[in-house]
Amino acid sequence: MKDWRSLALGLAFAVMWSSAFTSAKFIVADAPPLTALALRFAVSGLLGVAIARSMGQSWRLTPAQWRATFVFGLCQNALYLGLNFVAMRSIDAGLASIVASTMPLLVALAGWAALGERQRPLGIAGLAMGLAGVAVIMGSRISGGVDGVGLAYCIAGVLALTLATLSVRGASSGGNVLMVVGLQMLVGAAILALAATAFEPWEVDWSVPLVAAFLYTTLVPGLLATFAWFVLVGRIGPVRAATFHFLNPFLGVAIAAVVLGERLGLLDLVGVGVIMAGILAVQLAKAPAPSAPRRTAA
Repeated sequence: MKDWRSLALGLAFAVMWSSAFTSAKFIVADAPPLTALALRFAVSGLLGVAIARSMGQSWRLTPAQWRATFVFGLCQNALYLGLNFVAMRSIDAGLASIVASTMPLLVALAGWAALGERQRPLGIAGLAMGLAGVAVIMGSRISGGVDGVGLAYCIAGVLALTLATLSVRGASSGGNVLMVVGLQMLVGAAILALAATAFEPWEVDWSVPLVAAFLYTTLVPGLLATFAWFVLVGRIGPVRAATFHFLNPFLGVAIAAVVLGERLGLLDLVGVGVIMAGILAVQLAKAPAPSAPRRTAA
């Protein structure tokens, strides 16, 4: 990739996105997960809209942008992150990040099985490798006594994230990118606030780690990473942008291990490596083949 700005943006997105699971672990330890997440999205969304307005962006979006903004707010913010926040009360942040990192594989699988998209042999091999890596990790964790309900929430969340990713293209076209980011966060905040009111009490154990993690999660993975993703898709397209997701399994477990002290077994490391290779193979198979140079007449 010769576009160094896009490369730097993609790497920054991968680090920010992967760190969200670790910071979320601090939040759910001391606060109700859905309420905390609703408040996070309300703050991030209002801040994003305010910055967008100061930049001259309009909330007069195209119909495609409005549809994608609602779907993204519902599926990524409310369902994917809501389910993951609840799940991380009982499972490791590293495991949640591994499950979430399979999203590019699920997008490719959905395109192949449901939408009739053709896959090259490299892409089919990548899908098989990725699924094998997931099977290795899940088998190891289930035999080790992982909470089944929490794991099921993570799986349901990544399915919702897959649907959100399929809708991102409509949201990133037509300009007003930061406005779209802010509005889809407000959609998620509204849905999560209703769910929090219905299902969880307001019990908060205030602490410095809780406040620091909330501010970090709100501003960095919440606002900056989402904005970086939309900009990256706009610069290099969804296929090339999704290549950076192959870093997320490693970064997610590495950050959780360093910050939270979570232990990783040998099968976890093997599974992460296989998933990374599978994601990269799927994305490389989607990339257009380089055109042959034209010959000039002698």
